[in-house]
Amino acid sequence: MKKVVVFGPGPKFKGGIANFNTSLARALDRDPDLEVHIVSWTQQYPSIIPRDYIDRKSKTDKLAGTRISVHYLLNYNRPSSWRRTVRLIRSLQPDRVIIQWAIAIQGIPLRYLARKLKKAGIRVFFDLHFVVQKESSRLDSLLTKRCIRFSDAYIVHSTRTFEELQELIPGRDYRLITNGGGSDPGGIPVLKLYHPVYDMFKQDPGFDVKEFKTSLGLREHVFLFFGFIRKYKGLHHVIEAFSRVARQRDDVSLLIVGELFWSTLDQRKLSTRLKNALFGMAKKIFLSKQDDERNYRPLELIEQHGLQERVVTRTEFVPDEEVHRYFQSSDAIVLFYSAATPSGVESMAYNFGLPILASRVGHFGETIRDGYNGYLAEPGDPDSMAGVMLKFIESPIPASHVYATSAEMSWENYATAIMNR
Repeated sequence: MKKVVVFGPGPKFKGGIANFNTSLARALDRDPDLEVHIVSWTQQYPSIIPRDYIDRKSKTDKLAGTRISVHYLLNYNRPSSWRRTVRLIRSLQPDRVIIQWAIAIQGIPLRYLARKLKKAGIRVFFDLHFVVQKESSRLDSLLTKRCIRFSDAYIVHSTRTFEELQELIPGRDYRLITNGGGSDPGGIPVLKLYHPVYDMFKQDPGFDVKEFKTSLGLREHVFLFFGFIRKYKGLHHVIEAFSRVARQRDDVSLLIVGELFWSTLDQRKLSTRLKNALFGMAKKIFLSKQDDERNYRPLELIEQHGLQERVVTRTEFVPDEEVHRYFQSSDAIVLFYSAATPSGVESMAYNFGLPILASRVGHFGETIRDGYNGYLAEPGDPDSMAGVMLKFIESPIPASHVYATSAEMSWENYATAIMNR
């Protein structure tokens, strides 16, 4: 029986990469001839980062009914755990190790891991959620380049990510393979695969949408912003655009559901204040001033535009079992990002047949067919964004179009493409 290791945050963590890693492991586990192991972090980041990454709310067992073994082992701050992780993976003798690459700062322990595994003759695949990070720093390119070069194959989710890989580490014989097809072309395979549609979030056919909308005070047409509130996701653009729509129509609501990224710890605790101080010093050294988003407060725009009766906010982490309520109660999701790599929120929208209104950045031009499964707005332009919101109300997108677009974006297809290399 072949063995495969999926390395990344295990199911006890919150966020898109943890969901992605768990979903990939579940898809691989459906092959009866594969033994699947999740090898996970215990601590993903330097201890000075003032944020809680553990999912303390969801009650769903994401690995129920599977044969998957989970090993929580790698602590960013303890190099001894790096060595133990290598020893564990070597003892499993896997056919390949698939490493989730999602943030450059993790390149320090992951470089050690990938280099040691390759030296041991184990095939390493990097699943690249980015190459050029959305909030770049002086260290990002260096850490990324030094780490991901230790790979036998790559997985990318957009053409732009492939181009960035070529630019970052030039002079190598990359061979792009689209949709997992074709024979082995030689060189370094780069699989271009769409971000699969999450199967862990499902519609509840018995859910009373009307009652839920009434309880929240939502009007007829509901636009949804969902996920961690980060500056690159453009919530400030969403609110600015919605204010223009609300001036023209009385039947619209904006539903904002997501955790404030830098407000997950008790700010009164001494440990939190100390972490904030140390993290602030590190930010000043490595990040430009405009990249420090701890002072990002887009929700203040709600009052500035007098939208208190039109905008509903839920600024906390949503347990998995409650996610469906917000998607089923909305008409479209708004992704007015300033920069984009394939998005877990976009994948969730496909699962609920929810049309996508997005800015024309990153991969969105590849996955969103303007006027078919969503509408595209010009980046950084609230007038253009308001225009597509109004256009959606006047010319709705059928859910059938959204489902048709994502028909081939299954986890089974994704897992099969990886295992066929």
